[in-house]
Amino acid sequence: MKTREQHVKELRDPKTEFDLLIVGGGASGTGVVLEGASRGLKCAVIDQFDFASGTSSRSTKMAHGGIRYFEQMMLL
Repeated sequence: MKTREQHVKELRDPKTEFDLLIVGGGASGTGVVLEGASRGLKCAVIDQFDFASGTSSRSTKMAHGGIRYFEQMMLL
């Protein structure tokens, strides 16, 4: 697993290309990156603070079970 510093270095490398750049790691951003990655796209997520720390994470209660909905989507 890459460290945070390795991820930041990759994001800053002008030679690195991504298919999707998601701004915001809340519920919507997580869903978009999950969908893109499951389709084989190279995705990057950037967030102002820690992943899933913004308003959508609070409003959807991701820390209290929102991730299980993404798990259920994978089973469909």
